Amino acid sequence: MTHTGRFRLWRGDAEGGALTDFDVEVNDGEVVLDVIHRIQATQAPDLAVRWNCKAGKCGSCSAEIDGRPRLMCMTRMSQFAPQDVVTVTPMRTFPVIRDLVTDVSFNYAKAREVPAFTPPADLAPGEYRMAQADVQRSQEFRKCIECFLCQDVCHVVRDHEENKPAFAGPRFLMRIAELELHPLDVADRVPAAQDEHGLGLCNITKCCTDVCPEGIKITDNALIPMKERVADRRYDPVVWLGRTIRRRRG
Repeated sequence: MTHTGRFRLWRGDAEGGALTDFDVEVNDGEVVLDVIHRIQATQAPDLAVRWNCKAGKCGSCSAEIDGRPRLMCMTRMSQFAPQDVVTVTPMRTFPVIRDLVTDVSFNYAKAREVPAFTPPADLAPGEYRMAQADVQRSQEFRKCIECFLCQDVCHVVRDHEENKPAFAGPRFLMRIAELELHPLDVADRVPAAQDEHGLGLCNITKCCTDVCPEGIKITDNALIPMKERVADRRYDPVVWLGRTIRRRRG
C-alpha cells in the first residue's frame, strides 16, 4: 500500500539553512532512509545524506528524526501516521557540513586520546588466556557501531560547546571502561578517566543508553562502574588512609 508522506528536511550548510517541505511517495515496509533516497532521486538531487550499509551496522545514517537521535535506516515509516509530518534534521551536537551531514571528527580526535589495550609485558601474542566469565563485562561494549548517537544526545556537550575539550563523551568513556574491565589490560585507566576525559561531568541521566541502537547499557555497565572506581580510589576513607600510610612510610 502506498500513501503520500509529508517530510520536512533541514537544508543548508555551516553558514545557515532552513527546513524544507517535501511530499513524497511512501510504501509499506520502508524506513526513513528509503524515503530520503526517493526525495534525493526525484526532487532534491543535491540533498546531502551520509549512509552506507542500510542494515543498522555501520552507524553512518545518524540524524535526528522528530527531534530524537536515531538511525534513519532503522526507523520504520510504519511508526508514523500517514498524516504526520516527519522532520529530519542533522545531529545537533556536531557542526553541519551540508544538509543532513555533520562533521563528526570530534569523535575521532577523542578516540586517539584513549591509550590502546595494554597486555602484560611477559605475555607474547598467542599466549593470552581468559575465561569467558572474565570478559563478558567488557565484551558488551564491543557491539558499538560508532553511530555517535550517544555523543549527540549527551547534554554535557550538546548544550555546552565549551565542555568538548575536557569531555570524551559516553562512547569513549565506555571505551575506557571496556579496557579497564578487560582481564588482561594492565594500564591504570581510572585517573585518566576522571582527570583527562571528564568522567566527573557525566551526571548519569541515561540519555546515552536510551538512544543506543545496539541496546548497550552504557550508563549502568560502563559509566557507573567507572565512577565507582574513581570514588573508591579518591574518596573512600579506608583507601585514603592506606595511601597516606604508604606515602609516610616511603
